[in-house]
Amino acid sequence: MLYQQKQYIKFLLKSTNQHGVHSPFIYSLVTKCFYDRKKHEAYQAISSYKKALRNSPEKLSVTDLGAGSRVTKANRRSVSEMAKNAGSTKKQAKLLFKLVQYFKPNSILELGTSLGIATHATAMGNPESKIISIEGCPNISKFTKNQLKKNGVKNVSLVTGDILKEIKKLNTNSFDLVFFDANHQKEATLNYFESLLQTAHNDSVFIFDDIYWSRGMTEAWETIKQHPKVTVTIDTFFWGFVFFRTEQAKEHFTIRA
Repeated sequence: MLYQQKQYIKFLLKSTNQHGVHSPFIYSLVTKCFYDRKKHEAYQAISSYKKALRNSPEKLSVTDLGAGSRVTKANRRSVSEMAKNAGSTKKQAKLLFKLVQYFKPNSILELGTSLGIATHATAMGNPESKIISIEGCPNISKFTKNQLKKNGVKNVSLVTGDILKEIKKLNTNSFDLVFFDANHQKEATLNYFESLLQTAHNDSVFIFDDIYWSRGMTEAWETIKQHPKVTVTIDTFFWGFVFFRTEQAKEHFTIRA
């Protein structure tokens, strides 16, 4: 936690808003998406989805395949506590919705479904998109599949299994957007990134959650930024955005979202 606090202070000192951006592509993304203040109708459904989870009396036996929870190491966890302490915040869910509306991706991959807060927001952003979401824990996967169905989400295929093994089966796919929210460890994150590089095209966007989760995650983020196929990145502190646009010079932005 102390590491994150120190990194956040550094982020605030070097971050900017749209006025520090000279790339038309990034300027448009920041002003029309990040800073879109409209009250979208979908926000009510996004808020209701998370509220229902926080009020849920259910408990699940959890198999942690990644870095686990900062709050508890117990294998049996209440859905309400998980919704409170893990998964996307309401602000992040709304931003994910806006991003999907803005980019209009047809094919989306999510690593780490968890309780489906981000999955639901993504599906709301573009009901026509085809979403594959991979979850390692069978009990969470089963619970979330029911939640998404209950909320009328029909464009998500939820896959249960070891994430690295499952994404290697997808190497012939092409994804417009990939959301990395699974194993928050350096080696696993880099493995996921390398495995999915071949699924990216010029207009794909990769979004990495919790790039300041730990020193190792920050090191993974810095390694990804320097990859020769990566041209543009945005650090928003809680997420890291990666673009592969060959028409742009390599540039890294630090922006308050």
